[in-house]
Amino acid sequence: MISPKPYIKTLAPYQPGLPIEVVARSYGLQPDAIIKLNSNENPHGPSPAAVEAMRHALQNSHRYPDTFSLTRLLSEQLGVSGDSLILGNGSNDIIDLIARTFLGNNDESIVSQYAFAMYEVAIQTVGASSHIVPANNYGHDLEAMKNALAAKTKVVWIANPNNPTGTFISYADLENFITQVPKNCIIVLDEAYYEYLEPSERHNTALWPAKYPNVIIIRTFSKIHGIAGLRVGYAIAAPHIAELINRVRLPFTNNHLAVVAASAALLDHKFIEMSRKTNANERRKIEQQLTLHGIDFIPSKGNFITLRISDSAVYDSLLRQGIIVRPLDNYGLSGWIRVSIGLPQENDCFINTLIPLVSSAKKK
Repeated sequence: MISPKPYIKTLAPYQPGLPIEVVARSYGLQPDAIIKLNSNENPHGPSPAAVEAMRHALQNSHRYPDTFSLTRLLSEQLGVSGDSLILGNGSNDIIDLIARTFLGNNDESIVSQYAFAMYEVAIQTVGASSHIVPANNYGHDLEAMKNALAAKTKVVWIANPNNPTGTFISYADLENFITQVPKNCIIVLDEAYYEYLEPSERHNTALWPAKYPNVIIIRTFSKIHGIAGLRVGYAIAAPHIAELINRVRLPFTNNHLAVVAASAALLDHKFIEMSRKTNANERRKIEQQLTLHGIDFIPSKGNFITLRISDSAVYDSLLRQGIIVRPLDNYGLSGWIRVSIGLPQENDCFINTLIPLVSSAKKK
């Protein structure tokens, strides 16, 4: 009998959000009538510049992809050296690469109670263990994470802003934490939602790996850049760390069209700023309505809001009416859902559908 490694037997695979086609088929709905608010995608679609770039690049699809141009652009835009960059097939790929490079049997990783589920998948896949630190007000408790450090701790994972709770750690607190972590322990800062921060809130963390060689920054093109379906992510690390991770990376994991689209999207500053401003305005509008109607939520810095519905029947009713959101039971947040910020009309429809459902559930 063929048997996998023991720790694979107990591995719970990552569960992505329900796709439109499945919901349409399950509830007898028209796909174009469904509002998808469960995967934190950019509702404006891909950058127009990315679409145009792919159209021109199609004729060269017979060639293996060349990532040099994207690496050069990232280097220029971020102000980091090219040898400090790692490209991946989405940031999930980067997470997996880091785990495979630095973790193994008897090693331990520290994660927060409400951390992105892919960290645990990557950790367990390589036979390492997780030390889960209780959250503080749904966010990372840096003091508790510091106190959890042990001799066998090899990697600490921190998403900022955090997914799925949307909480944010100040850069001063984060940098203070970094200085207290042993230099032989990797600190991963997952900044998938970095571009959704107000410009005044951002810190140039891309330069941190040069200052703190045990820090790795992860970012993605799946969120504000609007090309989640093309799978492009990247990391910034000290050159000797990047070199180790790139040894593990398979060749040609980024396809030709994805590389071309990411390069164009990176330079489409007008689209990025429009997406950020629209998201901030719509998120504020939803939070105001939730407050007005007494619905608990966690203030968010991302392109989503996590809120309490208490009764799972509310989630089921939303699905039946063609509104897909993300239940958070698998994160230990039973009775909570995560809702992506959609287009203005989608958000209005969601709020107008949600409020009577929650009101009715509270009366039961």
